[in-house]
Amino acid sequence: MARIRVLIVDDAVVVRRLVADALASDPDIEVVGTAANGRIALQKISQVNPDVVTMDIDMPELNGIEAVRALRPLHPTLPVIMFSTLTERGGVGTLDALAAGASDYVTKPTHAGGIGLAQQQVREELIPRIKTLAARRRVWGEPGGTGSAGVPLARRQVGAPVMGQVRPAIVAIGVSTGGPSALAILIPALSASLQVPVVIVQHMPALFTRLLADRLDASSGLTVREATAGMVIEPGTVTIAPGDHHMTLERRGLHVCVALNQSPPEHSCRPAVDPLFRSVVGVYGRRTLAVVLTGMGRDGLRGCSAIRDGGGQTLVQDEASSVVWGMPGLVVRSGLADKVLPISDMAEEIMQRVSAGVGRDETMVAAPGDVGRAGA
Repeated sequence: MARIRVLIVDDAVVVRRLVADALASDPDIEVVGTAANGRIALQKISQVNPDVVTMDIDMPELNGIEAVRALRPLHPTLPVIMFSTLTERGGVGTLDALAAGASDYVTKPTHAGGIGLAQQQVREELIPRIKTLAARRRVWGEPGGTGSAGVPLARRQVGAPVMGQVRPAIVAIGVSTGGPSALAILIPALSASLQVPVVIVQHMPALFTRLLADRLDASSGLTVREATAGMVIEPGTVTIAPGDHHMTLERRGLHVCVALNQSPPEHSCRPAVDPLFRSVVGVYGRRTLAVVLTGMGRDGLRGCSAIRDGGGQTLVQDEASSVVWGMPGLVVRSGLADKVLPISDMAEEIMQRVSAGVGRDETMVAAPGDVGRAGA
């Protein structure tokens, strides 16, 4: 198979060299060019035909956000990975770039302890994203393709609400690569009258999660906030796990509250989806509705298995609308998805399920011991 062709865009010579040397260590990747700003990058894309572009944000003449906006009409499927600094400005710029059509992001190594460690960090974080995004583009090609199964997946559905199924009392969402854009579609589309809480793990570093929460809060009729320890989970609120902390839920008297910890990463992630999902079904039992959106890796699979064992429900984003169908695809292939649907339909499905469930357990607050009644 042909090597993956990468164009590196950054105004700093030292960064271009750092990334190029890190990528050169992988035999499956070929650096086909570099560019010092977005304007040069747009010219080089047509010349070198890259499979993936890495893009800095702050550059002269044409910055990374402007470059992404300019290239999307011409190259709608070309993966662009933003290479940003772990700062407030870098976080805002990264979210702007993702909203403009960037595929993913990697934070630049800071205080890595030397050039060798910096290159190692770039290899560990950037190379898997390059390979995953390039592989998806080769399978899907232009938007509206049929995917690896040869069937238009945008409308493939698995399962349906079961008559007599209890009404969910909470929505727990797990998401990774492509998540900010998916959440920007899903969360504002949820009704402001939503009578259940929403909790989210998005794989993101500290600072970025707060900026994401602020951005979603400004565009949504629901209250969106970054979690703090002891925060009470309430209907009509969306709570996002803070970067570098696992978020779990626990019952304290009549309330369900957030607990944060820095236990070892799971699936190389902190926050991770699995700890949240396990804790949610431990509190809410069969009244749990899990949602697994776009993302790389296996995170969320074990949590969905626990939710299935507890009698809960799981919705999964389809392959066609996912940036990466790693996390959701594993849930589907494991037989744990109650329904698979595009991100554009997810909010409506959630609203139907939280309002249409019937059964003995009808109150909107999880009752103590509910998980013990999952098989009742």
